[in-house]
Amino acid sequence: MEKPLLIKNDPWLQTFENEIVSRLEYADMREKELCSTAKNLVDFANGYLFFGCHKTEREWVFREWAPNATNICLVGDFSNWEERVHFVFDEKDNYWELRVPIDAIQHGQHYKLSVYWKGGHAYRVPAWVRRVVQDENTKIFSAQIWDAKPYAWKHTNAIKTNEAPLIYEAHVGMATEEAKVGTYAEFTKNILPLIKKDGYNTIQLMAIQEHPYYGSFGYHVSSFFAPSSRFGTPEELKELIDTAHGMGLRVIMDIVHSHAVKNEEEGLGKYDGTDYQFFHKGNKGNHDAWDSKCFNYGKNEVIHFLLSNCKYWLTEFDFDGFRFDGVTSMLYWDHGLGRAFTTYDKYFDGGQDGDAITYLLLANKLIHATKPSAITIAEDMSGMPGLASPIEYGGYGFDYRLSMGVPDFWIKMIKEKCDEDWNVGSIFHELTQARFDEKVISYAESHDQALVGDKTIAFRLMDKDMYYFMHVAYPSLVIDRGMALHKIIRLITLACAQNGYLNFMGNEFGHPEWIDFPREGNNWSYQHARRQWSLKNNTELRYKFLNDFDNDMLALVKQTPNFFAKKPEFIHENIQDQILIFERAGLFFVFSFNPTHSFPDYGFFVPEGDYKIVLSVDSTKYGGLDRIDETMIYNTTLISGDTRYAEYLLKLYIPTQTCIVLQKI
Repeated sequence: MEKPLLIKNDPWLQTFENEIVSRLEYADMREKELCSTAKNLVDFANGYLFFGCHKTEREWVFREWAPNATNICLVGDFSNWEERVHFVFDEKDNYWELRVPIDAIQHGQHYKLSVYWKGGHAYRVPAWVRRVVQDENTKIFSAQIWDAKPYAWKHTNAIKTNEAPLIYEAHVGMATEEAKVGTYAEFTKNILPLIKKDGYNTIQLMAIQEHPYYGSFGYHVSSFFAPSSRFGTPEELKELIDTAHGMGLRVIMDIVHSHAVKNEEEGLGKYDGTDYQFFHKGNKGNHDAWDSKCFNYGKNEVIHFLLSNCKYWLTEFDFDGFRFDGVTSMLYWDHGLGRAFTTYDKYFDGGQDGDAITYLLLANKLIHATKPSAITIAEDMSGMPGLASPIEYGGYGFDYRLSMGVPDFWIKMIKEKCDEDWNVGSIFHELTQARFDEKVISYAESHDQALVGDKTIAFRLMDKDMYYFMHVAYPSLVIDRGMALHKIIRLITLACAQNGYLNFMGNEFGHPEWIDFPREGNNWSYQHARRQWSLKNNTELRYKFLNDFDNDMLALVKQTPNFFAKKPEFIHENIQDQILIFERAGLFFVFSFNPTHSFPDYGFFVPEGDYKIVLSVDSTKYGGLDRIDETMIYNTTLISGDTRYAEYLLKLYIPTQTCIVLQKI
């Protein structure tokens, strides 16, 4: 194999050429092996069309992969939960099958599998099931026959495939202000218009795959092919996606293939009596930190299951791609726990799971072959080189990676440094240090930064004062400072973002407090598992200012041609003054992180011309202190008399803790 461009363009990777080439060759070998009886990966990943429950003209057909089982019976409310019919095992192709007359089972009826193995027996919710419901009284999960009228799609996704993703990360259940679980239908009606109005072009839906414990935020998946029924029906989810497409919004899904819930009756744990059907055998198959099970990606049947899952969500629900959760955990046998990724040696020290890496390469290849417009995003904390580079380049094939160090950086700044010690050089370096050959999505905070035990940025900055002084009539230095920094942090994160931007719902208007789902420890309260939309809609509260700023910040970027095609160009920094100035795509960003000193006639060099203010953090319409005349035209002054080396100085008044965005007229 020819030396990949990933290695040619990064001298630090030359030492690890054998490892990189070997993983590509191994993935190619596994793909050929998997596709030995299929045309290609797209054809191979059709497991959801074969396994599970399917209706034909004359009968219901059930198929299951359970190699260790000795007998499987179908039980349900149609049989009074008695074992009346048995599956037949196909020894040639290693699967169980049952055919039932069409009139014996009806839409909406509940069922399970009664699985036997040597020395044991238990009920199981089928692995490939598409609909799972929970009994309100017993809290027990069961599969449900779903034979609803097929959803009639109305829209195709008209979003431009080359448009940089401005992602609104959302959770359907907590997208309501009421103390309850929100629904797909409510999200479609109430939240989609807000997202469109706010200026985001991509929605990332969390917790879609069925999960038994609501408080897991969807990360402990039990039924990989079933959209969570606690939010509504599959058709209502399709209507949500279809409606979003009609608005020109892309919808991607947070997909969890890094691990699975341990639960046995409603999950994949000991599905056929063994702990190694889907997972690694013994302790290797346990993720102790997450209390979950780890897939064995070396098994062809497991790769078939997971690849089919990717294709299923793309084709059946028309999702526009995925954010892959927990990629770091997949890449390394130790799940990246306790590792300090300070040198390239840490990425190629023999502690990598080659089969998991192969799965990620094949998943990306399949997704893009199935739906060329789809995007994939890797959630990785390690910084593995090439993760968001094309496979033919030598990478893993993800379109983007999340810049997970940025929100941690902001938390560290807020928690550990007083305002006077915020170093603008460190800030600019942290926000612009992404690899040049990978696309990166930046964010100030996602859902991770606000889960129980943590706080939103707004609450970190203003804390309990948010309860008492967010009214427009109540002056507060704490609130003034907090709102200014909230806007500045978001603006500079977006302004320096390499290829895209993400925000978790509610944070655009400074949602206070934290996220905490109903659990025994909080007396099963929904107080913190909802979004208080009324805060930003109340004209007497300052939340509206933060929301308006977020809207205009996004609008400025979207209306600036080739914004993400350009890179931030450094102009000036002064560590002592805490002033940072850079240019991007014709916009000049002037940041002051100084909490005590304003600067009259602060000069810096720019191209000759006249400049106007196009966005100001200090504007009264964003809750600012109105210290800047936004109608003023700023003119450059020639400093050098020699036109061959002409330098033009622009001077302006820079108040404390603010940002002024200028554009040449």
